[in-house]
Amino acid sequence: MFSHVMVGANDIEESKRFYDAVLGTLGVPPGFIDEKGRVFYMTQAGVFAISKPINGEAATCANGGTIGFAANSPEQADAWHAAGLATGGSTCEDAPGVREGGGTKLYLAYLRDPAGNKICALHNMQSNV
Repeated sequence: MFSHVMVGANDIEESKRFYDAVLGTLGVPPGFIDEKGRVFYMTQAGVFAISKPINGEAATCANGGTIGFAANSPEQADAWHAAGLATGGSTCEDAPGVREGGGTKLYLAYLRDPAGNKICALHNMQSNV
């Protein structure tokens, strides 16, 4: 359904270090910076990108918005979370762990990136059966 997701950042280098670390734990190669100063992470599943806002104003995070990244295991989600904390991210929501509801069992780990965007590593526990 989605071709790409782009988030705003005020400090591209700081955000690139953060996303290189967290996405690297999911097997995504480091992002590349294009001629406009945007960072792109290319995968078979889609593209994630970072950019300074085109209007020249400060980047702000979406209130109520979350971007989810697929993790292959709870251990990979924990490594993702730890890499984010080590590179300028901050924890938000509950601690990483299992959440159940509506007949689903998910392992979730939430972070805020250096620009305040809320992101999540999600492992569907039913996919193991």
